[in-house]
Amino acid sequence: MTQAEGFAHGRVNLIGEHTDYNGGFVLPAPLPLSVRVQVSAADQLTVDGEQADERSVELARAVCAELGVRDTLHVTASGDLPAGAGLGSSAAFEVALARALRTLESLPLGDRELALACHRAENRIVRCGVMDQLCAALGQEGAALMIDCATLEARTVAVPPGAEFAVLDSQIRHDNAAGGYEQRRAECEEAARALGVELLCRDLPDGDPRIEDLAEPLPRRVMHVLYESAAVRAVADAFEAGNIDGAALFMRGSQVSQRERYDVSTPEVDALVEQAEAAGALAARLTGGGFGGAVLAMCRAGTPDAVVAATGAPLLARLEG
Repeated sequence: MTQAEGFAHGRVNLIGEHTDYNGGFVLPAPLPLSVRVQVSAADQLTVDGEQADERSVELARAVCAELGVRDTLHVTASGDLPAGAGLGSSAAFEVALARALRTLESLPLGDRELALACHRAENRIVRCGVMDQLCAALGQEGAALMIDCATLEARTVAVPPGAEFAVLDSQIRHDNAAGGYEQRRAECEEAARALGVELLCRDLPDGDPRIEDLAEPLPRRVMHVLYESAAVRAVADAFEAGNIDGAALFMRGSQVSQRERYDVSTPEVDALVEQAEAAGALAARLTGGGFGGAVLAMCRAGTPDAVVAATGAPLLARLEG
């Protein structure tokens, strides 16, 4: 075989921001937006197509290295998943490429192994959590995937039929390679060392009095990730009980925590969140790594169109149960 094809969906994280690299819980869901990759043998590595960007060659080379295959390939990446919107575009490209390479090279890898190889590949370039790759590889349409990032255990959580989600574009591009993400991660690592634990979400009990003794801004960083990880479990329970109003409480709390404790929101994102909730969204929150990207608006079934129209923000995707 000299050519093959693979694809993967983007994702929206319903709740659980910056918990993945702290050993906590996340609740992403696959989106209908996707990346499709075609690969064929070539004399050198080239990447082109509408989904290719300046990082694509570097990512492709890293994926090939992790899979132990040659990187003398021509790669064409197409699809409708926007880059820089906080919707897992890098992971979707990696997983789509890895699936194509699995076919091309007859690799005996399951989707979970493939996702972990893609996570290692991206970490060759920039540190990131494992959520995006696992959701791209294991996610199911119309459902969320609750992942314990400490154990990598995952289970499907159905989106209740009374809820619909609109993913709105703040039109502020973000970049995980920029200093803000790395700074937040380094702050969490510093806090973990000071508290004598390896992973904040897994190892630190909520309400530990030592948190308040840390130097600023570390107490706020720790309180955010502990809140977010607990909120994931609460939202999953609420979804399974059909309690969308209960889930909305934690989603609104997540936005407050991202803004006031983790400092990853922006004035443009804050304004869009306020507009969406004023227009009738049950909750709206920044989703993804932060510093721009997408806003997730949770709405009652049948109402997202009015919310989107009132905000005037471009609609990136919709998700419903």
